[in-house]
Amino acid sequence: MNESKTMIGTLFIFSAPSGAGKTSLVKALLQSTGYIGVSVSHTTRAPRPGEVDGKDYHFTTIPDFQAMVSRAEFLEHAQVFDNYYGTSQAWVESELAAGRDVILEIDWQGAQQVRHLMPDTVSVFIAPPSIEALRERLQKRGQDNPEIIERRMRDARSEMSHYGEYDYLIINDNFENTVEELRSIIIARRHRLAAQQVRHADALKNLLGQ
Repeated sequence: MNESKTMIGTLFIFSAPSGAGKTSLVKALLQSTGYIGVSVSHTTRAPRPGEVDGKDYHFTTIPDFQAMVSRAEFLEHAQVFDNYYGTSQAWVESELAAGRDVILEIDWQGAQQVRHLMPDTVSVFIAPPSIEALRERLQKRGQDNPEIIERRMRDARSEMSHYGEYDYLIINDNFENTVEELRSIIIARRHRLAAQQVRHADALKNLLGQ
């Protein structure tokens, strides 16, 4: 990837334990921040009530997913719980080349893969204010039975142990404040020199009399 010539947009990784509020935060960012999109992952898990194929996820079978892996179509892929998730590399690169920022909602395994392939990726870890608050959020969602909630709590501690691998750490103890903190990271990144030189090349030439 040659960011200064072709990749004007920035790839952002958002990771968080289940129940930390990541999905709601991303939805709020999409409503308040232009020129940004979210990668729609491929997954082998079954759709949850209200989820739409192609909008929330690209739902697929395990054999089809494995075939995509063999064709090297994923920027990253990982097993989470008993299912597989993957991000289309071609889609991400086309969005970045068009000047749009992209958010990947992936776990620490996928984040490691992406950072290896795209070292300019900006990564953000979102954590709950306490383990008690995380449990309460999972229970209030009403999506999982008690056994699944306990499993998610165990996996949450494992996920959170990787926070030190990220560029930014955000504690989601106030929703509105957290949205603004995330927006500030995105906006600051958009004004980095390399991207601005490409985005405003004509204006810079005019200012310098070139």
